[in-house]
Amino acid sequence: MSVEALNAPFQDLLALATAEIETMRAELPSDLSLVLEKITLVLEEFPSLVDREHGIADDQLGLFEGADASDPTSPQMPRIVLWLGNIWEMCGASEAEYREEVRITLLHELGHYLGFGEADLAARGLE
Repeated sequence: MSVEALNAPFQDLLALATAEIETMRAELPSDLSLVLEKITLVLEEFPSLVDREHGIADDQLGLFEGADASDPTSPQMPRIVLWLGNIWEMCGASEAEYREEVRITLLHELGHYLGFGEADLAARGLE
């Protein structure tokens, strides 16, 4: 599927992202793939007004929320949100760059679940 216009329909962005995420899951080591299955993954177009009122930047790409792996007894379920419209815009409507950034952003947020800070993630090329 090729998505050319900068203002690509969300359904197209969702299809591309979903395909990339499934490819990435298949390539992950089995223990990390199992970890990812425990996290709710939410794919949205842009941060909502409520998100922005809670400090999410208009151009934020992703977010990890909830208890991380070090707190398995927490009642707060872990969740990763990816804002696909922001990723698409950041990539200048390049499908290849979009797919790569979906992968990087998801791995970045998964890293937060695993307890990595920003410096740790940057050192791994996941900034």
